[in-house]
Amino acid sequence: MFNSALVNRFHQLETPFYYYDLQSLKATLKACADASFKYHFQVHYAMKANFNPRVLDTIQSFGFGADCVSGNEVLAAVNHGFKREKIVFAGVGKSDKEINLALDQNIFCFNVESVQELQVINDLAAAKNKTASIAIRINPNVDAHTHHFITTGLEENKFGINTWELPAVAEKLRQCKNLKFLGIHFHVGSQINDLSVFQNLCLKVNEMQLWFQEEGFEVKVLNVGGGLGVDYFLPDKNSIVDFESYFKVFKDFLHVNPNQEVHFELGRALVAQCASLISRVLYVKNGIKKNFLILDAGMTELIRPMLYQAYHQIENLSWEQGAENEEAISNQQSGSSNQLSGSSNSHLATQTPHLITSYDVVGPICESTDCFRTDVELPESKRGDLIAIRTAGAYGEVMASGYNLRDRVQSVYSEE
Repeated sequence: MFNSALVNRFHQLETPFYYYDLQSLKATLKACADASFKYHFQVHYAMKANFNPRVLDTIQSFGFGADCVSGNEVLAAVNHGFKREKIVFAGVGKSDKEINLALDQNIFCFNVESVQELQVINDLAAAKNKTASIAIRINPNVDAHTHHFITTGLEENKFGINTWELPAVAEKLRQCKNLKFLGIHFHVGSQINDLSVFQNLCLKVNEMQLWFQEEGFEVKVLNVGGGLGVDYFLPDKNSIVDFESYFKVFKDFLHVNPNQEVHFELGRALVAQCASLISRVLYVKNGIKKNFLILDAGMTELIRPMLYQAYHQIENLSWEQGAENEEAISNQQSGSSNQLSGSSNSHLATQTPHLITSYDVVGPICESTDCFRTDVELPESKRGDLIAIRTAGAYGEVMASGYNLRDRVQSVYSEE
């Protein structure tokens, strides 16, 4: 992903910054579009994963819809050209202001997460003499087998309506004259790599849609959410997830009636691999028990490792660039035309052990938790080296903060 010319460019820029490879993003979007459109599935991009303007413009250009969880996300989707008939508004705590905003924008659907919310949307729609289209988000009690902080489909989670509440939902829907029932919605969690989880979800969706049909409701939309995981350990080898296998699970196990639409809400799987956080080594602290690389990026730029104990591949780009140049010279001298790929793993295997050092890679923030990873084996590093923290396109820049009055992290793009 990073060649010598790109690293040279990085050296001229102030760090930290997010580097967006828009060609990688487009390749991922095309793979998703090809795999989903084959089955006539509709994909809404989960905007909470990344709402960088260039990213949104690129995703919109592929014809995807938008899955929003705030009023401002709804506005951003509209302003970036997403079609209103492809915008859905989810979230367990929509405010009256946000609901009114979405009603004014005439979006496709509200994904409703409580019986009380049904009444609120109905009343606000009635005040505007409008009818709001809604889907019921059901908590399927399906274990996503992922980190408990990003599990959303169990009865212990705050999201969705539990199955034992469905009779009250049906009664409320019959009472609310300014609501139009479209279908049912599910989302069981995030960073799911076990496709059997989605197979289990399909079985629950089949059961739930049958319940609504028996209650006399026409289910036009089956929204199965998202949650498909990516490979944080081998970002170059597996830069694009297996969308084909993912969508085929739903093709094989979901009961879809004629004229029924199947919707997805993918976020991480579309954007995670397209960005890296680029930082510089400020200081190297070598101790008896620990060696530290102190970067100019910290939890204010990427909080996932501190919040979720998330793994990100960490690479020393300055060392890789030097290794690449040395290899090129060696190849020229030996008459070989082979070039080193730039992968840290492939080069590390050729190095003598004394060049590799174990570091805790940490940030500058005045918090002990400001640590990206512990015991990272890297080439012996020095002040000024460029460090890349990979697979940072999802829940990276969007979760950045100004804690410690830090400057907001900037963005750099491959097409500049």
